[in-house]
Amino acid sequence: MSKPLVKIEDVGQTFDTKNGKFVALRDINLDIREGEVVSLIGHSGCGKSTLMNLIAGLTLPTSGVLLCDGREIAGPGPERAVVFQNHSLLPWLTCFENVYLAVERVFGTKEGKPKLKLRTAAALEMVRMSHAMDKYPHEVSGGMKQRVGIARAFAMEPKILLMDEPFGALDALTRASLQDELMRVMSETGATVVMVTHDVDEAVLLSDRIVMMTNGPAATIGQVVDVDLAWPRDRLDLVEKPEFAKYRAAVVDFLHRKHLKKAA
Repeated sequence: MSKPLVKIEDVGQTFDTKNGKFVALRDINLDIREGEVVSLIGHSGCGKSTLMNLIAGLTLPTSGVLLCDGREIAGPGPERAVVFQNHSLLPWLTCFENVYLAVERVFGTKEGKPKLKLRTAAALEMVRMSHAMDKYPHEVSGGMKQRVGIARAFAMEPKILLMDEPFGALDALTRASLQDELMRVMSETGATVVMVTHDVDEAVLLSDRIVMMTNGPAATIGQVVDVDLAWPRDRLDLVEKPEFAKYRAAVVDFLHRKHLKKAA
């Protein structure tokens, strides 16, 4: 078994609001191992994105500690790349230039422009966007923008890729296509991925483990499901397997029966 890349130990997160203290997360303990894909799932307001922001270093915990590769997470860093639901591309730059900007930021002090351009082109080719590298964001579809965002993240060669509902704003067909592309890329790269999702099928399809959060406030980890499905994965093959249905049922059971009864 691979060693933990990220360790989350006794983490809590409290925010100051005009109505007083709001406890978003409590008693979060989780190890994320190298090369595994972990999905965070739960009802709206359960702190999934808050936990993602803590791993990214965009916010700091009120209590507990988060470690990445043995070092405390004290802020953002190039070893943790983030893909948001909104692609966040700079509209005045081409697709190539958007990826190149991130590559230059990470590798610019160690490598010359020819190597940086090769890295950029390889990342765009990996997500099958080479044909559109000279186009501007307004000239490509929403799904293509998100491919560029994923290319930008992978081009930084992070130790861990953080994805906050990366396909949530896309139509069903585009979402399925990008899920298939992401499965292919993850199989090829062996990437460590943490993904926030509301989609049960997406969680089972893409994950090695599914971390299910209890309802907020004071949300915590309610249950973890190990998804023992071999990589590489094929969508059409998996949906017919009884194992897929078993894992899906376990997540649905937690989200829509066990926890709703507890919340009531």
